[in-house]
Amino acid sequence: MTEEPHPRVTRPEALAVLALCAAASGIAILWSWRIGALLNYGDAVAHLHIARRVFDSRLPRLTQLGSVWLPLPHLLLLPFVQVYSWWATGWAAVVPSALAYLAACAGLYRLARRWLRPIEAALALAFFALNPNLLYLQTTAMTEPLFVCEMVWVAVLLVEWRASLAAGPAPKPAPKPAKPRRLLWAIAAVLVAAVFTRYDGWVLALGVWTAIGLALARRGRLRSPAFWLASALVVAAPIAWFVYNAIGFHDWLYFQRGPYSASAIELRTALPGYPPHPGWHNPWVSFLFFVKAAEMDAAARAWGNTLLGLSLAGALWASFTAKKRLFRWSLLLWFPVPFYAYSVAYGSVPIFLPPWWPHSWYNTRYGLEMLAAFALGLGFAAQIMLGAVREFKPRWVRLAAAMLFAAVALNTVQMLREHPLVYVEGLKNIESRRQFEIEIPAALRAELAAWPQAAILMDTSVYPNLVAFTGIPLRQTINESDLGIFDEALQAPAAHAQLVLAFDGDAVDKAVKAHPEGLVLVRHFTAHGQASGTLYRSFDLP
Repeated sequence: MTEEPHPRVTRPEALAVLALCAAASGIAILWSWRIGALLNYGDAVAHLHIARRVFDSRLPRLTQLGSVWLPLPHLLLLPFVQVYSWWATGWAAVVPSALAYLAACAGLYRLARRWLRPIEAALALAFFALNPNLLYLQTTAMTEPLFVCEMVWVAVLLVEWRASLAAGPAPKPAPKPAKPRRLLWAIAAVLVAAVFTRYDGWVLALGVWTAIGLALARRGRLRSPAFWLASALVVAAPIAWFVYNAIGFHDWLYFQRGPYSASAIELRTALPGYPPHPGWHNPWVSFLFFVKAAEMDAAARAWGNTLLGLSLAGALWASFTAKKRLFRWSLLLWFPVPFYAYSVAYGSVPIFLPPWWPHSWYNTRYGLEMLAAFALGLGFAAQIMLGAVREFKPRWVRLAAAMLFAAVALNTVQMLREHPLVYVEGLKNIESRRQFEIEIPAALRAELAAWPQAAILMDTSVYPNLVAFTGIPLRQTINESDLGIFDEALQAPAAHAQLVLAFDGDAVDKAVKAHPEGLVLVRHFTAHGQASGTLYRSFDLP
């Protein structure tokens, strides 16, 4: 049997999808702003900080983008962090993150409508778009909404490319189908964006482009110039990151083995004689942790296994139905499962969940990468159920559809009642920083009242918001991103800065202990579970 023709998404459908999803996004943004949750995640604060320092620093330059996190999320933030209040409050992240969320919703609905009726496609979209964890993250500077959007659109374009490849040239009276070449370039562009968003994108790009090459080889089209030119673009993306690290940090693998890399952080935080986390060097345990995180991110606690079962059943049914053979190309949405089973085990990216030892919250948001796969599989499961009702009780179809939508709504409500996992992790994140973010900026402002232009020597990598909350530009600080200037200041802190902020064990603290001349202690700061901070004043400051 041949593939069913693509039922096009009508303009009213597309507008309705965007309008409803925009409404959900807007409500989530207002909620997050009103309760002060835009900056809960330390990583979100760091992303905003990195984007800001590209222009606002003692050495403005491209390498201020850093060496570990990939640059695209920060480049998208660049126009918005130039407004100081947006940077300080977190509003700078709202536009790019919300647009990524809306694009992901539109892409998922378009993908679902290739095979599903509007009811089933809308059900899949509702499950995806109303997820409280995703709605919260799209109000922050976290990278997950952008990467989920990229995964969804790679799946959309890949399916459409494979369909256009099989269709061949259309008869002259018929409208021309989308050209495989154009779709190929679009896939390459999205893959490049994914490569520059998260390291997951590197593996995604390798797998997708290999599958494309094999599909072309089977059809004898591997000599296509477009394929090889697009291949050069995809391959150039990770190479560009290697070159950037080599030029900016004198080590082409600095992002992998530098002091701020995931492996270096794991070594610093691990207890001697104990594995760093439960999934360490154990792919099976890592797999279980990731799948459990995905369930908890997508469904209420009691429904996680049911959701996984329904989504798997729907995906398998679609994969082995002859009329839906193209669906197999969309299975890349399940790619995060093997990726994180390996990465948690061997890639220094642990996941901690409250139900399992060590009963904590860490990287729980990684499971959101499975949300699109769950939603699409759920749409096919709904198609099976509604198809059975339509066959035996046609009059009950609307009632059955209403019950399915009610179940999705109930899932959202129950998740909100239980408190969304990712949001709770954000709360735990800010609890450790809140005291410092209140006390230290107040102390700095008191000192700066006498000398507003005083230079401050500090490491901004751990608590970057201290600068924004103080109300001064980043260029008024001498920090770790200033390279040579920072290293020189560490040799004689009092001679280079009028104020010095050190945290126990950091580079500034070691410099103060080695060169205390000319410094007087102003105030000591402590917070539960955090390294203590100390503010010093140079003798030269009145």
